[in-house]
Amino acid sequence: MFFGRKSELSELEGIYNSGSFEFVAVYGRRRVGKSTLLEYFAQNKKTVFFRAIEADGKRNLMLFSQAIFECAEIPAEASFESWEAGFEYVKNMANERLVLVMDEYPYLAQAEKSISSILQKYCDTAFKKSKLMLILCGSSMSFMENQVLGYKSPIYGRRTAQMKIEPMGYLDSAKFVPRYSIEQKAIVFGLTGGIPKYLELFDDSVPLKKNIIKNFFSRTGYLYEEPSNLLKQELREPQKYNSIIEAIAVGASKLNDIASKTGLETGAASVYVSSLISLGIVNKESAITEEGNKRKTIYSLADTMFLFWYRHVFGNRFSVISGNAENFYDTEIHPGLQQFMGRVFEKICREYLMIQNSKNKLPFPLTQIGWWRGANPQTRSEEEIDIVGINNKQNSVLLCECKFRNAKTDLSVLKALQEKSFHFANYANRHFMLFSKSKFASGLKQEKGGSVHLVDLGSIYG
Repeated sequence: MFFGRKSELSELEGIYNSGSFEFVAVYGRRRVGKSTLLEYFAQNKKTVFFRAIEADGKRNLMLFSQAIFECAEIPAEASFESWEAGFEYVKNMANERLVLVMDEYPYLAQAEKSISSILQKYCDTAFKKSKLMLILCGSSMSFMENQVLGYKSPIYGRRTAQMKIEPMGYLDSAKFVPRYSIEQKAIVFGLTGGIPKYLELFDDSVPLKKNIIKNFFSRTGYLYEEPSNLLKQELREPQKYNSIIEAIAVGASKLNDIASKTGLETGAASVYVSSLISLGIVNKESAITEEGNKRKTIYSLADTMFLFWYRHVFGNRFSVISGNAENFYDTEIHPGLQQFMGRVFEKICREYLMIQNSKNKLPFPLTQIGWWRGANPQTRSEEEIDIVGINNKQNSVLLCECKFRNAKTDLSVLKALQEKSFHFANYANRHFMLFSKSKFASGLKQEKGGSVHLVDLGSIYG
């Protein structure tokens, strides 16, 4: 069943409806649902859907030929003699609206070195006058960004649109497990990182514990070795990347700390971290209003499935091999879920704010959103604010605290946040928003209104 992706489908439909030649580059990390999206989009449209494989150019040309013949409804086992001959045939088919999807394009480009130059020629000549909608799709983030979108590519400047497919948000992710409670839906979002392929693995007719053990802590589980397999596909020296990701997962957030934990020189660690950023595995983020201050730049895992895996699976696989997975879950995983979900909940709350901002339902329009960290000169300690939203033109700031815990959020949380607000004393309008997995204590509810806003998990998913 297909869920979500309304905005992506709307954009693709808009491009399709132009009726003229279009060249769209679609990319994103593996398992994010690019092929499924394109298959759904192509339904009821005249489409040549070609998926390249890791084989030589001759084999891929044969598959390309078969895709063309299938679309043209011609029973043929033969292959075109060349890529040019195949593209000529496609050009003739495109006297009416035609979609040509070339999926896993990086595989083809590696097998057929001249393919991008051939495409360049056709984009500049025959295709340009046709009604073809050409879609190049790939999972190799670095290849698609450098060899398709980059200025050194032969097809640079020929695209009419590009689309980076991101993981699903928390609301669309929840549609995969409708029978779970709201809290369980949030946990599943964290465990899967919003990746559709991983969401499909969770069966909401069985307890969440069973799903976690089956997928992460069984030697036959799909996610048991998934991060390692992804790294081997994308990167050389996976051992060093494993060490870096594990260091970030357990709390190293600054480059010096990452280098220290992994035994790498700072310069070398920076190179490896940059590769992980380009793959969408690691985030580099500066404190809001401090973008130029390198001391307030931190690194975190963008993919929360990687965060869970490197905290709880990597290094603990003896418990799986020894057949002790259920006891390991009860003693180690379940008690640690609340802590793991702290980071995930902040991510959910940020997304909630973005949604509300797009609907003009916040106290003021946010023009910037991020986190904040700084020193308190009175206590000489470092303080952090989970989420900060600002609008400099309106001289307004929104300070947010996120609490994913069983206990009710009480007045002390608000008071602590208000005490930190002196760091933003230059803003005339200061608002405070508390997010809570659980309900709010009665004393705190009395403070609601004016500049104080309370949002529980039910409201976030409502």
